[in-house]
This record gives sequence, structure tokens and C-alpha cells, in this order.
Amino acid sequence: MTVPQEYVHASRDFDRFMDDVIEISMLATHHQAYAVVRAVLHVFRDHLTIEQGLRFAETLPAVLRAIFVENWHPLENPPPFPNWRVLVEEVKANRRDHNLAGDSSIRDVAQAVRRNVLMGDFERVLRTLPPEAQRYWLD
Repeated sequence: MTVPQEYVHASRDFDRFMDDVIEISMLATHHQAYAVVRAVLHVFRDHLTIEQGLRFAETLPAVLRAIFVENWHPLENPPPFPNWRVLVEEVKANRRDHNLAGDSSIRDVAQAVRRNVLMGDFERVLRTLPPEAQRYWLD
């Protein structure tokens, strides 16, 4: 069996994604961008069921998919998506001492994600999620 191209090019694709995050968010380093990306992905997944989370993860490039599921301990009944302000505060609080997330971090990462996924697949899966989950990535 041939190795899938998404795995062959995973590092290159992740570097391109991180460059997009830095450009959009005006962060200075890949380390800063990684901390923000990780927080945005982990806060999102914390409000999804296992099935929803895995369906969403399938739309992400390989390295983002790995970050999304790392150390995930999903709840059988995850809390519903709170309002936008609470989501922003959750992102900022994620590993607070190692995270430079700001008020625009969710939107910044969402814009970079949209640049780096197959939008048809991404939107198809988002339509299966609660409206609040859709807004997280499309606002």
C-alpha cells in the first residue's frame, strides 16, 4: 500500500499552516502560534461528543488532527458551547502560563484552518454540528 500523501507531506503542510497562523495573528514565533492553535482546538473539542469530535478531526490535516486528539479525555455528556466571550476566556485560560491567546485567537486560527482544509469536507461536517460549533469556525 502506498503511503497517503497527507502523511508524506504532513510536516510541510503543518509548517504552511503555522506560517498562516503567524501571519494572521501577528504572533512572533511558531512556539507562540502552536500554543494558541492547541488552545483553540482543545477548547472546541471539549464541547463535542466523541463522535462529533472524531468526525471533525477527519477534516483536519494530519498534524492538526493529532493536536486535536492529544490527551483528549472526552466526557460522555460534554458541556454545551457557551457564549463567545466565555469561549474566548476558555482559550486564554488553556495552559495560561504558556499561551499568548488574545481576543481574536479563535477567529485567527479559524481563518488559518479554512486556508488549509478541503472546504467542502470541512463545511459538510460542520453542518452536522450544533450551530454554536459552526460559528466557532465560520464567524
